Amino acid sequence: MATPLTADRLLKALRDEGLEVHEYRDWRTHNRNSKGPWGPVNGVMIHHTVTKGTDSSVALCYDGHSALPGPLCHGVIDKAGAVHMVGHGRANHAGLGDSDVLRAVVDESTLPPDNEADTDGNRHFYGFECINLGDGEDPWPEAQKLAIEKVSAAICRAHGWTQRSVIGHLEWQPGKVDPRGFTMDSMRGRIAGRLDAKPDGPAPKPPAAYEPFPGTDFFRAGRDSKIITAMGKRLVAEGCGRYEEGPSPEWTEADRKSYAAWQRKLGYSGDDADGIPGKTSWDKLRVPNV
Repeated sequence: MATPLTADRLLKALRDEGLEVHEYRDWRTHNRNSKGPWGPVNGVMIHHTVTKGTDSSVALCYDGHSALPGPLCHGVIDKAGAVHMVGHGRANHAGLGDSDVLRAVVDESTLPPDNEADTDGNRHFYGFECINLGDGEDPWPEAQKLAIEKVSAAICRAHGWTQRSVIGHLEWQPGKVDPRGFTMDSMRGRIAGRLDAKPDGPAPKPPAAYEPFPGTDFFRAGRDSKIITAMGKRLVAEGCGRYEEGPSPEWTEADRKSYAAWQRKLGYSGDDADGIPGKTSWDKLRVPNV
């Protein structure tokens, strides 16, 4: 039983364990705390997404769906072993589960069968969704299983827990099968071995995934650049495109109007929504490298 880690402490624990961690949108303040308490925390719960594709899976776990609002977990572990943080606080991942299982997790003792659904798990567990179809055929790459091991060990290490504080969704809620494709006993064995050693230390920082802000003067009449095309495509994806044709590499009035729509979407108004990119709004747009 413990107080939840702050977003900064959680991020540091994961990176100190040697994980590649990506911060998705405003994950630090994205939660369901208005619907119920978050904490005390007692363990880590592992799930599979029943989806494929990193970008779409991360977006789904952040946004949720009509029947279940996001975040649907705290982090998404992709096939390559990278962790994408999508929420911090209460998340819709565990649902109702067995109070006897929670008691065993708290005591770090042998898990009983999960035959009841009488306890709120969203309050008590960190949740990580792993990208897998869950059909028993979709493979679990070693890099992904290693990341599950490291994520679990990092949080256990931060709280002073053993591997017995890590469970699968199938061990918590009757009728669930996730994660399907490996056993939680085998994963807890891996976690125990990792906790017996020192953490790997921070992973090498990955290259920037997005175009750095090129400066306000970059955006002027006559400018022709692939960066402007990439920016325009992102504006269209965000529902802010004001193009009759395009986007194109040339900076035009349509680009300015589209960017102004993006600025207004972020809450800017007046002179702050003039359609000329600034660093803060640019960084939030996440224009891919070209």
